[in-house]
Amino acid sequence: MVFSMRFVSLVLAVAVAGCGKKAPEANPQPDSGQPANSGTGGTTTPGGTGTPTTSTGPNVAAITAEVTAAMQTPIYFDLDQDVIRSDAQATLDQKAAIMQANPALRIRIAGHADERGSDEYNIVLGNKRATSAKRYLEAKGIDPSRIETISYGEERPVDSASDENAWSKNRRDEFQVTAGGDRLVKPQ
Repeated sequence: MVFSMRFVSLVLAVAVAGCGKKAPEANPQPDSGQPANSGTGGTTTPGGTGTPTTSTGPNVAAITAEVTAAMQTPIYFDLDQDVIRSDAQATLDQKAAIMQANPALRIRIAGHADERGSDEYNIVLGNKRATSAKRYLEAKGIDPSRIETISYGEERPVDSASDENAWSKNRRDEFQVTAGGDRLVKPQ
């Protein structure tokens, strides 16, 4: 019993001591007078700002911003409908291509409705709209675990007027990047 207590004490001491270790620091690279390679085919910008660029196009931040904007483009629905309209199909096709090119990307689809109908009806309708978009993306080969859905019903209108123009803007799905959006690439 004394041996096993000493052994347990030794194991605990080693474990506690191991928890306090710092990660080894990276050794700085010698300055060769050349810009450092980021490992992704780009180089740092002159002047040492560290902003990656490629020799063939815009910098990574600009590409990420452009792809994020495409992912955030909403789609719209007809009155009391959750069917994906033909104009929304092209938008969703673009989103599917972006998600295929960026396997770490995860999104949330938020379904919305206009103010007409009861609160309960509009929550259900918003959920059906978000689910329709998710199913469309799944049919394009996107893993369903990368897409979450939520419904806000009529609670978050983009236009608070009470006319058809406003209602048509409020019948929508919005898309939010929830993970993997820090360094996006364009689909080929």
